[in-house]
Amino acid sequence: MTHFSTRAVLAAAAVSLVSVVTASPGTAMADPVKVGFVSTLSGPSAALGVHMRDGFMLALKEMGGKLGGQPTEVIVVDDELKPDVAVTKVKALIERDKVDLIAGVVFSNVMMAISRPVLENETFIVSGNSGPSPLAGKACSPFFFAASYQNDQNHEVMGKYAQDKGYRRVVLMTPNYQAGKDAMAGFKRHFKGEVVEEIFTPLGQLDFSAELAKISAANPDAVFTFMPGGMGVNLVKQYAQAGLSGKIPFLSAFTVDETTLPATQDAALGLMSGAQWAPSIDTPQNKAFVAAFEKEYGVVPSLYAAQGYDAASLIDGALKATGGKTADKAAFGKALAAAPFTSVRGGFTFNTNGFPIQDFYVVKAVKRPDGKYATQVEAKVFEKAQDAYVENCPLK
Repeated sequence: MTHFSTRAVLAAAAVSLVSVVTASPGTAMADPVKVGFVSTLSGPSAALGVHMRDGFMLALKEMGGKLGGQPTEVIVVDDELKPDVAVTKVKALIERDKVDLIAGVVFSNVMMAISRPVLENETFIVSGNSGPSPLAGKACSPFFFAASYQNDQNHEVMGKYAQDKGYRRVVLMTPNYQAGKDAMAGFKRHFKGEVVEEIFTPLGQLDFSAELAKISAANPDAVFTFMPGGMGVNLVKQYAQAGLSGKIPFLSAFTVDETTLPATQDAALGLMSGAQWAPSIDTPQNKAFVAAFEKEYGVVPSLYAAQGYDAASLIDGALKATGGKTADKAAFGKALAAAPFTSVRGGFTFNTNGFPIQDFYVVKAVKRPDGKYATQVEAKVFEKAQDAYVENCPLK
């Protein structure tokens, strides 16, 4: 008989959460699989990282605390949304803690910072969210796998949605970092109308009064934005307060979701977003996941939670294929590439660059009969979609 113990210390600084399976007396103790889980767990965007971590840990709990049948230790660190801090902590995970792989990572500026030291060390990264375009294209690596999406893709959904709705003039607004730039590129890939203005804001900005005044003056047919976490909460509230709701359609991705809806509530109802997952996706795996997450944590899971859950399931499947071993890197990479798990989002396979081929949807913010806020699928926009950068990846 084994038992599963979890020790969590949540603080504004580094977070260390260790999950260990110990053997009963008289049984041999195998070397545990060590996962370094990097997440944003403090500041205005902490909800994203908490959801992703909780999804990962829920999957691990359901597996009896084991990945691939192996005793598992997960060391969770808070990157604080600071790339330099993340690099220091990740180097410690590799050099001091001797982790077998890195998982997690919410923000692309953090992923871009840690990817070089991790990948140069030939340590695997399984992203639970961030999917920056360079790592999908020329800088792709056999050691990088995204259990999420490529950054552009959920924004491509909204670009096509805006085009299909007949919007002619649109203002785009995103934070000024890699994922923000990818968001604009993704939207413009399918929107053929006029981009009236591209507004870049500092990452973490919470007051949008100047930008909203500029949008009001431009009077576009629609606004498209990418503002995750606390940025999105404030923007949605301020958009309504500025009298723009109902006047200028508000389109987004990663702005109106289960991490922000508990705070925005009715102000976000009816708003449309692009996503590759929603709680309403009708698969047995997704229904079970959503129910288990709500029971465990008392909140509706977000796509970050679903991706964290899938990341753990992916690692579990790959370890099963290799007999619980990661030392043979070629074998473990091949096992990951085979995507040996059943995703909560339905169909999911990896492309040659380590990014998923999957479906994408327009989702809408709704209030459920139980009073909780969530997103639900309105329409499928892309089926078995590949990202736009795979042709630039030298891996074949």
